[in-house]
Amino acid sequence: MFPALETELKQETLPDPYEDFMYHHLQYYGYFKAQRGSLPNSATHQHVWKNNPRYLLSGSFGEREDVIPDPLQKEKLLYSLMLGSPLLKSRQLLHDEFGEVNPCLREPRDLFAAFSSSGPLQAPRWPIECEVIKENLHHIEWVPPQPEYFYQPTGNEKLPEIVGEEKGTVVYQLDSVPTEGSYFTSSRVGGKRGIIRELAVTLQGPEDNTLLFESRFESGNLQKAVRVDTYEYELTLRTDLYTNKHTQWFYFRVQNTRKDATYRFTIVNLLKPKSLYTIGMKPLMYSQLDASTHNIGWRREGNEIRYYKNNRDDGQQLFYCLTWTIQFPHDQDTCFFAHFYPYTYTDLQCYLLSVANNPVQSQFCKLRTLCRSLAGNTVYLLTITNPARTPQEAAAKKAVVLSARVHPGESNGSWIMKGFLDFILSNSPDAQLLRDIFVFKVVPMLNPDGVIVGNYRCSLAGRDLNRHYKTILKESFPCIWYTRNMIKRLLEEREVLLYCDFHGHSRKNNIFLYGCNSNDRKYWLHERVFPLMLSKNAPDKFSFHSCNFKVQKCKEGTGRVVMWRMGILNSYTMESTFGGSTLGHKRDTHFTTEDLKSLGYHVCDTLLDFCDPDRTKFMQCLAELKELLQQEIHKKFNELGQDMDLEGSWSDISLSDIESSTSGSDSSLSDGLPLHLLNIAHEVNQKKKMYKKKKKKPLQTRKQRNEQYQKNNLMRELKLMEDVPERAGFASTLQKQPTFFRNSENASSSTMRNDKPRLNELRGRDKGTSLDPSKMASLILTKNKERMQTEKPGFIVSCSPKRSTNPSQEPVPDMKPNWSRNRYPATRRGRTTMTVYPFLHIYTYP
Repeated sequence: MFPALETELKQETLPDPYEDFMYHHLQYYGYFKAQRGSLPNSATHQHVWKNNPRYLLSGSFGEREDVIPDPLQKEKLLYSLMLGSPLLKSRQLLHDEFGEVNPCLREPRDLFAAFSSSGPLQAPRWPIECEVIKENLHHIEWVPPQPEYFYQPTGNEKLPEIVGEEKGTVVYQLDSVPTEGSYFTSSRVGGKRGIIRELAVTLQGPEDNTLLFESRFESGNLQKAVRVDTYEYELTLRTDLYTNKHTQWFYFRVQNTRKDATYRFTIVNLLKPKSLYTIGMKPLMYSQLDASTHNIGWRREGNEIRYYKNNRDDGQQLFYCLTWTIQFPHDQDTCFFAHFYPYTYTDLQCYLLSVANNPVQSQFCKLRTLCRSLAGNTVYLLTITNPARTPQEAAAKKAVVLSARVHPGESNGSWIMKGFLDFILSNSPDAQLLRDIFVFKVVPMLNPDGVIVGNYRCSLAGRDLNRHYKTILKESFPCIWYTRNMIKRLLEEREVLLYCDFHGHSRKNNIFLYGCNSNDRKYWLHERVFPLMLSKNAPDKFSFHSCNFKVQKCKEGTGRVVMWRMGILNSYTMESTFGGSTLGHKRDTHFTTEDLKSLGYHVCDTLLDFCDPDRTKFMQCLAELKELLQQEIHKKFNELGQDMDLEGSWSDISLSDIESSTSGSDSSLSDGLPLHLLNIAHEVNQKKKMYKKKKKKPLQTRKQRNEQYQKNNLMRELKLMEDVPERAGFASTLQKQPTFFRNSENASSSTMRNDKPRLNELRGRDKGTSLDPSKMASLILTKNKERMQTEKPGFIVSCSPKRSTNPSQEPVPDMKPNWSRNRYPATRRGRTTMTVYPFLHIYTYP
């Protein structure tokens, strides 16, 4: 198991490749501390005994084998000597309750992804259906020197009519995109194999001013571009992979621009009826020439911005359009458009690489792999805390859990996370204090697969991960399952003071929190203190009045609700707008990346206020919250036209009745089983239906099968009677009739014995005689006359006649047609009724 400890250095042999690998592997993980040349000399028996126990147990000391004859005892001694060696340190060995070594290994951990300054980053893995261009995109960070104000509508904005590719020219179309009905199967670096096709049109010459579109890069999203006029294009966004929903995020590239022209872009398949574009939000544009020559990055651009209902109705989904005009700053430029500032998986890895290579930050920030995503991309977990001086000090630390990008299109969450990490990893006294008193567990990108492929809301399972925190499907939702399990283990070790998941919001401005409402009066309103403090620390960005603490049933599977039910009182979803602020000196301006990063700092600042040993701020916030709640209750009752004395009893009112809904996204759009399991379930159901159609058995019991058998035989007899001449009909039928009843399983032996005289009378041929047809006709007519006195012609009877159970009486036909109908209705199990004429009732005899 440990080849480095077994090597006999006296032998001059070539290095073993496997031994070399294990040597570096063990040394890297801290299990092997010595240098290769510092191993003890095997010629010294004392050193061999202490440092090479396997040599001891292999028979080098002959009499020692007699001392330890039991193999299990040998193995225990081997492990105990290894643990006692200063060269070896391992936490993989299990110990029993008495502290003795148990020769068993723990379940092996995954090899943690390790950053190396000399090695390349882990390349993103794509679904094998996706084509990916080979270019590496990079955007500079830049803060506009002047505030970027909301667009002010003039009322003269044009609403272009959507004409589609019937009247336009398709200049870009992505065909190799998984759609609804398919599901994720496998992934590879670089996505689809083979040559990457040229999807953009070919320019006819330098005078051709057609724009060249592209989105087959990390986080890109564009399905189709149609040129409907010289400088006018209709754009169709790709839905989240393996779904037909969630068109909101866009990020694409255009080339071959013209400086003096006014272009119009119209996105034609948005799904949300409300959007921040209706209240002044502008799209983002990035010019590569501006970035390289003037160091200018992403900026808000666009005029004649309108968000409106699509006039083309396909009868299935209602779409909305976003239209805007733009003038490019340069000729022959490469420009990008985006819904919000992109932050890709590669951006995250570059940032984490810089942290891992920083000799100071790497001392208190440990980078580990939480799990692998469906596509095999690493989900990173950061543990940030200063080393404790004593075990008691380490155990006393509370924990804070932060996460982001469970919804991949909400890149504003990553910018807040980046601001938080910048501060908490800095040498600021406040950051050092926070690291002293807290253990921070940070998952900076929960859904790397969705971020890579450019999804807005879902993972490659085709589902919203923020609705599945209660899942037991570890293989389908690994990122969520492992995050919840990590927090569950953390709660067993220490108190988790705060949980917060960073999101983006597409319909409301400002930044706010969604929390949960505690029913414990001991902690009444405590969950609202942290948001109120945050609003005081960032008054121009954070809106407390936009916060909501209602736990809706459709949000039971979200991170904040599940963690709250696990025992974290301060459990939040932080919503940051895609637009900007309506507060303070930043009123009516767009948020920049610097604004969002500053909020990460304010989270840290608020944590210090929230945990201040001086509880003055905390109690002031509680008093303010009670006052605000009283005002809210008065307002609610005034709206209802009621008066209420709130003295003394107002605190007993349920806060859930006061809160309005969070007006979040409909969870039903992306809830349920992952797509591959739904597909399997559908296939199984289809096979069941086909099996039922082929193997359908309308008659289940033996009695019913016998009745059906009798009915079929009777129908065959009647058909034969109709096919033969009339004179021969009676004789042939009578000859068949005894055989029919001999085969019947319903005829009892007693009944057969009692009916034997009449049978013999009818079966004259058994005695070597034949019945005269005229006598037979007379017998039938006599019997029918008796029956017609009690029955009407043409009544419906059962195929299985009821016989008398009294052996002393002559068996008579069943005279209860109504009972027969009730027990076996005509429509039951596809059975048809039969009209029996009176003269055929002779067949009711055995």
